[in-house]
Amino acid sequence: MTSVPATRRARLRLVRVDPWSVMKTSFLLSIAFGIMCVVAVFVVWSVLGAANVFGSINTSVEQVIEAEFKIEDYIGMDRVLPFMMLLAVVDVVLLTAIATLGAFLYNLAASLLGGLEVTLAEDNN
Repeated sequence: MTSVPATRRARLRLVRVDPWSVMKTSFLLSIAFGIMCVVAVFVVWSVLGAANVFGSINTSVEQVIEAEFKIEDYIGMDRVLPFMMLLAVVDVVLLTAIATLGAFLYNLAASLLGGLEVTLAEDNN
């Protein structure tokens, strides 16, 4: 008769998060998110331009107002991409600050309440 070994379990408590580590990690992740957003806007605007969506909008508006109209003057790639880059920079600053502030607040709450309790189990496979 073979006995199945008991699974080892450990109860751990997360009582402190290092704010410096949170700041570095959130900074790098928010930079990656900002780059992803800028690239996504570039790709979407390129696809819309290649599909002649802006040309269709121009002809539709010209038929309604009976005057020459170019939507690219208002929401062209040369206006949207710099705005998205500015938004990405603001996003990096805000996400880094909010994550770091969250780490400080977690440390404060964990000192009062004891932190998060986690039970870890060893896998027998």
